[in-house]
Amino acid sequence: MQRLPVLSGKDIIKALTKVGFQIARQKGSHVILIKITEQSKKGVVVPNHKEIDKGTLLEIIRQTGMTREEFLKLIG
Repeated sequence: MQRLPVLSGKDIIKALTKVGFQIARQKGSHVILIKITEQSKKGVVVPNHKEIDKGTLLEIIRQTGMTREEFLKLIG
């Protein structure tokens, strides 16, 4: 399993917009992204910081319903 890279909030937002997430709003330094499908509506909060902690990144990936490998393909 690949190690997670150190990413900024902007990097994560850019990757998630590739798979259909859209910026809904921002409160302070946190950006709320949503993805609406016919079956469900998913929401993810991404802190807009220079570096995102590994645990926070893992939680963001979990909330999107993607695997680590799928997410890493979006970045690479």
